Amino acid sequence: MTTANQAPEGAPNCWQCRHFAVSWDPSLPYACRLMGFKSRIMPAIEVLRADGSRCRGFLPKDVAPAKSVSRTA
Repeated sequence: MTTANQAPEGAPNCWQCRHFAVSWDPSLPYACRLMGFKSRIMPAIEVLRADGSRCRGFLPKDVAPAKSVSRTA
């Protein structure tokens, strides 16, 4: 069974997509900037339900290297 935060088998993970956003709207908390919609469930699941195919707009987020913190006394 799939919950709102879990993508079905083979669907991209929206949390790892650069187009994914968290919306200000509590009734539609998730958004896809590429496709321009907000949803109550993960956008990839919404696309799968509406279209019957996997999201084709998934682009992985750029992972920035960790910054080292230097402290001076």
